[in-house]
Amino acid sequence: MIKLYNTLSRKIEPFKPLVDGKVNMYSCGPTVYDHAHIGNLSSYIYADTLRRILELGGMQVRQVMNYTDVDDKTVGKSTTAYPNLPPKEALRKLTDGYIEQFLNDIKLVSIDVDAIDFVRATDSIEDIKNLIIQLVSSGVAYISDDGVYFSIEAYKKSGKTYGQLLKISDSNTSQARIDNDEYDKESIHDFALWKKQKEGEPAWDFEIDGHNIKGRPGWHIECSAMSEKAFGLPFDIHTGGIDLIFPHHENEIAQSTGAKDNPVMANYFVHSSHLLVDGKKMAKSANNFYTLDDIINKGYDPSAFRLLVLQSHYRNESNFSWENLESAQNRLKRWKNIAELRWQEHIASDSKINSDDFKKALNSAIFKDLDTPSSLLVVEEWLEKTENLSLCKPCLENIFYEISSIFGIDILTATPDIDSRTLQLIKDRFKARESKDWTKSDELRDELAEQGIGIRDTDHGSIWYRI
Repeated sequence: MIKLYNTLSRKIEPFKPLVDGKVNMYSCGPTVYDHAHIGNLSSYIYADTLRRILELGGMQVRQVMNYTDVDDKTVGKSTTAYPNLPPKEALRKLTDGYIEQFLNDIKLVSIDVDAIDFVRATDSIEDIKNLIIQLVSSGVAYISDDGVYFSIEAYKKSGKTYGQLLKISDSNTSQARIDNDEYDKESIHDFALWKKQKEGEPAWDFEIDGHNIKGRPGWHIECSAMSEKAFGLPFDIHTGGIDLIFPHHENEIAQSTGAKDNPVMANYFVHSSHLLVDGKKMAKSANNFYTLDDIINKGYDPSAFRLLVLQSHYRNESNFSWENLESAQNRLKRWKNIAELRWQEHIASDSKINSDDFKKALNSAIFKDLDTPSSLLVVEEWLEKTENLSLCKPCLENIFYEISSIFGIDILTATPDIDSRTLQLIKDRFKARESKDWTKSDELRDELAEQGIGIRDTDHGSIWYRI
C-alpha cells in the first residue's frame, strides 16, 4: 500500500485514487522566462518519482504539467527582449525558447517527458475566461476598473475555507486588492483573476457582464482552469514545491471551488521541500544560483544530480554542494561498475540472491511516503552482495531494472558490453601475466586505460571496468 503525506490533512495517509487503478496528477510547471534552476528541477524530479511509484503500485497515471507562459515575468522580459515585435509574438518567441530549454533539461535528469501532458496557459485562455465568468456569476469575484478580482471575504461567507493548506489568520487580511502575480506571503489580499491591458502588453478580448476587459489572466487562475479542463473536479493529486503552498495553491483551491458545491479541488496535495545550496537559500545575489548547464560544464553527470536530490526525503530540505554532488557521482560510478559485472566471463551461472526479494524490499521502503533515502539503503545493502560475482547475469539485470524503474537512472543502458577488440586485449594481457611477461602486461594495461578501461585482478580472474 502506498502512503503519502497530504498537505490538506497534515498527515501521512494511505493513497486511494478516486477511480481504482487510475490516477490524475497535476504538477505545477515552470514559468518560462528564464532557465530552470536546480531547485526547480528537484521539484520536478520528485514529481516524476511519485509518478513512477504510483505506476509500480499498479496504477495508470495521467500527469499534466502547465507552462506559465503569460504572467508578470514573461510579459516583462518579452517586451524588453523583443521590443520591435508585436506583444503576443514577442511573448511566444521568448517562451518557446525557454520551453525548449526546459524540456532538454528535464530529459537530461531522466524525467520521462512522454509520460507528461504539457499545457500552455496561452492555449487555455478560453477556459480561463469561462472559469472567471463562473466566479463572477457566483458572487465570489468582482469586476473593477483595472480587471477582475477574487473576493476572499465573499468566498469565506459562502461557507468555504480559505486556508485549507495552512492556517491563515484573519489578522493578516488586507482590504487592498493586489494585481501582482507574486506578493507578500504574510498577508491576504483579493487577487487578480484578469488584468486590464497596460500599454505594450499582450492582450486578449474578454466580454464579461457587458464589459470588454481586454487584457490577460493572472497567474493563479491559469492552473485552476488547466487542471479542471484536464481532469474535472476533484482530481487525485496536486504536486509542487513547498513555496507554492501560499499564495498559489491556496488561491487555486479558492478559484477552483468558488463556484462549486464541493469545496475540494484535489484529494491530495504533495509538496516537496527546498533545495538549499551550501545550506543557504539559492539566490543570484548570493552567487549560489545554479542551472543544470553549470553542473554539466563542470563535468558532472546529470544523473548524479538526480541521485543527489533523491538522497534526501522529499519533505526534508536537501543540500546541494559540489562536494555532495561529487559523492553522488562516485556512487553512480560504483553502481555502473557493479552493473558491468554482468559482462564478465567469470560471472556465476546461478545465484543464491533472489532479485524478487530485492524488489519486495525496495517497494516496501519506497511505498512509505516516497522514502527515497531508505530505498537507497536497500539498494546499497543488496549491491554489496553482488560485488563478489556471486550473482547471475539475469538477477543482476533484474536488480538494475528495478533501480531504474524507481529512481529513473538507467544504469543498464549506460553500461554496454565492451567490443571484441577490447576483450581480446584483456585476454592477451591475462596470457602475458600467466607467462610472467610483466612488460607486455603493463603495455596492454596502459593501452586499455587509453580506451577508458581499467583492470582489477582478482581470484576470479581479470575484471574490467570503465574508468
